[in-house]
Amino acid sequence: MAYVYLMSNTHNTVLYIGVTNDLTRRVAEHKAKIQKGFTEKYNVDKLVYFESTNAMIDAITREKQLKNWKRAWKNDLIETTNPNWLDLADSIGVTQEYIDAVKTHYASYGTNPASRRT
Repeated sequence: MAYVYLMSNTHNTVLYIGVTNDLTRRVAEHKAKIQKGFTEKYNVDKLVYFESTNAMIDAITREKQLKNWKRAWKNDLIETTNPNWLDLADSIGVTQEYIDAVKTHYASYGTNPASRRT
């Protein structure tokens, strides 16, 4: 199983599109600000849309497709399932306790998630 997902900031002015093989973990990493970069800089920590695919190659293909879409098309896609742009993290099991555990894990082991694309 693989996922393509869209995240936004509080005011829905920024979109981030990514792929992963573990959506719960990856969203928690975004929320914990584990990875330095775009999502940390723009405070992108709200899951607003996701799709599952059977294979990572399909998720990557879809990610590339979505990255080429106009912003209005992406907004329409999000609003088909999430018209109020709510944070969907709770619906996939991302709790504050899980986010705290992710922070602790990376603080303890110094693992760098930037070295992998999942």
